[in-house]
Amino acid sequence: MLIPGGALMVLIIVLPLLLSLYMAALDLDQYTIRKWISAPFIGVQNFVEALTATPLLNSVWLSVSYSVLAMIITLPLGIAAALATQNKFRGRALIRSIFLIPYVLPAFVVATVWRTMFQPGGVVDHTLNGVGIDAGLWLNGPNSYWTLVIVQVWASWPFIYMLALTGLQSVDHEVHEAAALDGALWWRKLRYVIFPYLKGPLSLAILVGLLHHINNFTLPFVLFGIPAPENVEVLPVLTYTTSFQSVRFGLSAAMALASLVLVLIPLFAYLRVVKLDDGGDRPAARVGRARRPAKPQNPAAAAATEASR
Repeated sequence: MLIPGGALMVLIIVLPLLLSLYMAALDLDQYTIRKWISAPFIGVQNFVEALTATPLLNSVWLSVSYSVLAMIITLPLGIAAALATQNKFRGRALIRSIFLIPYVLPAFVVATVWRTMFQPGGVVDHTLNGVGIDAGLWLNGPNSYWTLVIVQVWASWPFIYMLALTGLQSVDHEVHEAAALDGALWWRKLRYVIFPYLKGPLSLAILVGLLHHINNFTLPFVLFGIPAPENVEVLPVLTYTTSFQSVRFGLSAAMALASLVLVLIPLFAYLRVVKLDDGGDRPAARVGRARRPAKPQNPAAAAATEASR
């Protein structure tokens, strides 16, 4: 039963990965592409060149910094939107649908619309000039970095909203009632009753969001074009220009492998945290707990009591 899925995984994931590893060890460019598998073998020279003679490290820093900054902004926005639309009210379905518009739109549509708005003399410039602010160029220079952050935040905050809303809907109604009966203030109820239910969904949202931001190619490619400004030459864009503009396929393969290592770091960290939460590496503790069964306690009452304190 596993053979079809395993064969598909080998064809789509394993073989391209092995091919990229092989390409990264070749001097494969516009002159040697005709030879292909007989191109000169240069070992790790492409990796050395990528680290020392290209803006790879700067691109890694740009990708990580803008991804983390966008996640820091989208996280409270998504949670606040989920809290605002959790309870029933007239027009809630419409509001929830409107909140999802930035997420369901294709990335190239989002980038095209925002590119038009940020052009010199566009909507953004007219609005800022109306209040006496001259912000300068948005699609070039230092402001381009903040343009990328703004557009990424607008396009990705509904994803946090959806997962936070999923976590809120899993909160037991008895927990809310117990907290209300014990007179818990709203911020204590939020801290001790609601946030513990959001830990799992938000951890997954942060991981997926960071990986999506780091690997996002369509948004900066359409928003700024090629060649992209130096301030927004993130890792996917640098890999593309190295491969299809400079025609250095071996060097771009080495950069692509560097991006793979970059996205594996938060993935392994997340898997490690999940394993610790499940108690996978604490058998002795589980045995000890099995010998001394804990006194049963109503989770609703426990959460409400902690909130009322």
